[in-house]
Amino acid sequence: MLPRLFPLALLAASLLVSTSRAQQPALHTEREGAKPLPLPKSDDSFHFLIFGDRTGGPPEGLKVLDQAVHDANLLDPDLVFTVGDLVNGYSPFPAWEKEMTEYRAIMDNLRMPWFPVAGNHDIYWRGPDRPAREHEASFEKHFGPLYYWFEHKRCAFIALFSDEGDGTDAQREFTKPSNQPMSERQLNWLEKTLTETKDLRHVFVFLHHPRWVKATYPGAQWDKVHSRLKAAGNVRAVFAGHVHRLRHDGIRDGIEYITLATTGGSMPGHYPDAGYVHHMNLVSVRPDGFKAAILPVGTVMDPARFTPEFIAEIDRLRALPIDLKAAPITLNPSGRGAGLVEFSLTNPAQSPLEITITPDAEAAEWLATSESVTLSIPPGESRSGSFSMVRTKEGFDGGLRPPSLELRTELLQEGLRIPLPPRTVTLGVKLNALPPDFFSSPADKALQFDGKSAVRVEMGTRTLPDGPYTIETWVRPASNDVSADLISKAEQSEFALNIAHNVPGTHLFAGGRYNSAIATTPIPAGQWTHTAGVFDGQSLTLYINGKRAASVPASGPRGLNPLPLFLGANPDARSAPTQILTGDLREARLSSTARYSADFTPPQRFSRDADTVFLFHGDRLVGPFLPSDSDSALNGSLTGPLSLVNP
Repeated sequence: MLPRLFPLALLAASLLVSTSRAQQPALHTEREGAKPLPLPKSDDSFHFLIFGDRTGGPPEGLKVLDQAVHDANLLDPDLVFTVGDLVNGYSPFPAWEKEMTEYRAIMDNLRMPWFPVAGNHDIYWRGPDRPAREHEASFEKHFGPLYYWFEHKRCAFIALFSDEGDGTDAQREFTKPSNQPMSERQLNWLEKTLTETKDLRHVFVFLHHPRWVKATYPGAQWDKVHSRLKAAGNVRAVFAGHVHRLRHDGIRDGIEYITLATTGGSMPGHYPDAGYVHHMNLVSVRPDGFKAAILPVGTVMDPARFTPEFIAEIDRLRALPIDLKAAPITLNPSGRGAGLVEFSLTNPAQSPLEITITPDAEAAEWLATSESVTLSIPPGESRSGSFSMVRTKEGFDGGLRPPSLELRTELLQEGLRIPLPPRTVTLGVKLNALPPDFFSSPADKALQFDGKSAVRVEMGTRTLPDGPYTIETWVRPASNDVSADLISKAEQSEFALNIAHNVPGTHLFAGGRYNSAIATTPIPAGQWTHTAGVFDGQSLTLYINGKRAASVPASGPRGLNPLPLFLGANPDARSAPTQILTGDLREARLSSTARYSADFTPPQRFSRDADTVFLFHGDRLVGPFLPSDSDSALNGSLTGPLSLVNP
């Protein structure tokens, strides 16, 4: 069990005094003062388990982890490894400590030793009073060294640290290429370790980020590491996590590269055939080699199946666009309305698809002409269908739930049906017949957000095209510690304007990664602050009250998505609002141009022009709609009750 502690003198002797491996197996590290890690017993053939990430998932993820510990005790391997992200982290120490205690309380029930790897969630500090080395000291105190190796049954186990940063005390971010290479210090330690272990039968390497994936980590310089592993001659496999999805990158120079999914972490659902599965890797070691198998509940899976090519095809299907041929459903001021929803889908896969499209049957206010339509689509072909949707309810008491379509897709392969995560496509609903002078007299009000409800804007074909843009709004946080999105369409793509602990930031997915310009000081509670994010094609700039607050280089094609845009929240992968604002908003505008290139005086009330994509004044509501002053097709829909307050 991991918490068994050696007396301090014995710990110092085992970690700091150079001893021969023939005398006594020992933990080898240059990290002083770290938590000791008990070593497994020595035999010839053996098994060990590897756990994936635990972070980002719901509270039930701890139950998954607890079940994994139970299963591990039944399997009785010699040892257990993790591949990082043990806690959600990204927080000051009190929250980090609580999560560490929860994780340790479960893992300490293992009947065999376990060995941690540090991930970005375990190390990164966000919030006030950030230490120079973030959570490194806390990790080493409560989990173990940041990098180390030990011998077991003539095999070496090497844990590497993939979140060292760029060698400075700057805030760390794994998406920055400068934060991705391994330090010379750790490289030298690795080379020394590989020399010390050259006479052992097998060597296994563990780290958090799969740095060998060049498209994800362009600055990692993994070839420097791989060349050392190759030269050693006895390195058999490298295991990583972080991506929360199975990936097998094949065997390179005799070294197998495997990325684990999760053991309680966030996933779009349990879809093991698409690489989303809570699991452990069972590794069986023999004198002549090893075998790795995936152990989800009730099945064993081959990791070699999840090639980059297979993953690419599944990803294309997950984002399969539905071509909606009808205009949005139109409601009159009484709340009644109807529309014909026509759609078509094209199969880009090499195998047939079966897609079932179901109109939202749970919303009693809507009726459809059919319960569902199932389309069987051969490779490369298209199929179409339609529904008539009618709103039978009158008025807007209790709000309005826009109708939606649920898509359930199955990839049909020989003897196998692979279900993909279901997707929901919300249909556009617009309000018509507003007076032409509706916005001519300001109502002198602002939108008040309560942390529960937000404004959803169905962009549809009006999604901002690739290129420059400006997002801007006026915000009044309710307290000095508000973390929320103000204007956002970001979900592994697109753009956002937000505050984190009242510190404003703007974010853009371009060039295959997120680019973030973040202020250094928070904005005050109870006061109106103008915030703007400007992308000009070369850089992303944040303005606060018309003054440049931060700027970072940003270029390349923008990542686009079909999700709705939210005011006062951020969309998740299922188009639901998250990170909802507690405070007030007024004047929200998105423009298809870089409006500001120097300091400026922010207008109190925005106006529309040819570059305006949408404009909301936020000074009045019509039932559950926030009317747009730019395009009635972009009227916002409230996800729950919102109030108007005096500005």
